[in-house]
Amino acid sequence: MTPPKLVPRPKTAAARKARLETLLAALDQLYPNATCALHHRTAWELLVATILSAQCTDVLVNKVTPGLFAKYPTISDFAAVSQDELAQDIHSTGFFNNKAKSIKGAARTILEKFGGEIPRNIDDLLTVPGAARKTSNVVLGTAFGIASGIVVDTHVQRIAARLDLTKRTEPEKIEQDLMKIVPQNRWILFSHQIIHFGRGICVARKPKCWQCPLDPVCYAKDKNLEA
Repeated sequence: MTPPKLVPRPKTAAARKARLETLLAALDQLYPNATCALHHRTAWELLVATILSAQCTDVLVNKVTPGLFAKYPTISDFAAVSQDELAQDIHSTGFFNNKAKSIKGAARTILEKFGGEIPRNIDDLLTVPGAARKTSNVVLGTAFGIASGIVVDTHVQRIAARLDLTKRTEPEKIEQDLMKIVPQNRWILFSHQIIHFGRGICVARKPKCWQCPLDPVCYAKDKNLEA
């Protein structure tokens, strides 16, 4: 393990580019086939699951959604159910009233405005209740392979700062910074890789720096030097 003060900080654009390439190569070695952890069969199911995942773990969402999608197999079923009943169905995911409102609003908007089809461009999808930039990027990237942006969840936000890829704190500004330096053909995979990295190695409270292949180019002040 390399103490932060012994890791050289890149001082030129060329050095920053080389460091980024090293980071990306390491992520490719760790997670070559990283993908979304939310279980889904359709873009609509992914949209619902992503809305439910706010302030909730993917593991818990994956426990809730099989029964939910069995009870409401179509978008029309979600549009027709009462908000109170839907809120009870998703109660265990937290913030259930707001999530139920968003899901019902999304179902109605998709039916009335988009003919029952999930929009395949970011501008239209952002008009759907519950589909802010993070959620829209998840759906477009994972369901359709469309690189509309970079998903910035709590893991990406934290690790982008820890790896000195941004100085910003707002998710949309962090996304803008990342989009400038990460090649667009990597946006979808990069998001999934960082999320997996944040859950498995670069965890918030005690990062596992002793097993991290990014250690040689990481100068984060909160590196954990004890296994």
